[in-house]
Amino acid sequence: MKERQQIEQVYRQMYQAMVEKDVETLNALHADNFVLIHMTGMHQNKQEYIQAIANGALNYYEAAHEDMDITVDGDEAILVGRSRVTAAVFGGGRHTWRLQLYFTLRKTGGRWQFTSSKASTY
Repeated sequence: MKERQQIEQVYRQMYQAMVEKDVETLNALHADNFVLIHMTGMHQNKQEYIQAIANGALNYYEAAHEDMDITVDGDEAILVGRSRVTAAVFGGGRHTWRLQLYFTLRKTGGRWQFTSSKASTY
């Protein structure tokens, strides 16, 4: 499988794991130093982010992927993913957002992992 296809697969697996609250898969897909910057500017490290999914602070119901722009440079990559995401976050009601995530990734041990992400809308 080519690098771009592997990265696209990792993106899809991440969303499926978020919906299923699959902590094991989320841990495998995110590097230990992963940081997420939410639309509000709030920063969460890997453990805080995964714990928020596990405990229901971040509830994801579905994601329809519209576009993935992937640039690969050796063992590093950038992915800009655009998806319509239905979620209820931090006590708010269930809504569908046009969510854009700007990811950096690194390939370690033959496996792509997310190292950072910044969320916005599109």
